Amino acid sequence: MQPADTPIEEGLKLCIKTDQVPVDKGRYQRLVGRLVYLSHTRSDLTYALSIVIQFMHNPGEQHMNAVTRILKYLKHAPGKGIIFTKNTDYQNVNAYTDADWAGAMDDRRSTSGYFTFVGGNLVTWKSKKRNVVACSSAEAEFKGMALGICEALWL
Repeated sequence: MQPADTPIEEGLKLCIKTDQVPVDKGRYQRLVGRLVYLSHTRSDLTYALSIVIQFMHNPGEQHMNAVTRILKYLKHAPGKGIIFTKNTDYQNVNAYTDADWAGAMDDRRSTSGYFTFVGGNLVTWKSKKRNVVACSSAEAEFKGMALGICEALWL
């Protein structure tokens, strides 16, 4: 198995196709479940897992290929993970947000997310597929910023 530099291909859009080649559903679910457990300490896998987890009910060959790429990435980057440094500057809170307008191929819904740092250490992160279709990229970005700001204010 050749190692990969990133957990998911850039610009990869997965969807459910009627003519997809089916794969072993139980194996797919076990692999993704184990990767979700691992993602608690490996935040670099979070986005890729949020993509492949959407197809747990009906995985196809392209979905299994995406999971295999995550495994290849893990083989290439075994020492990566969350690193906490000693820091006494707890007043410094930074939040970063992003959104993908109409990025889901099946239902055209947007995905927004954020991550926050306290004193230079990553403490929270979240990615959420919106419940409704955004009318514009500005609306998708605004909703993502609102989530990130709420989290930063809470911290």
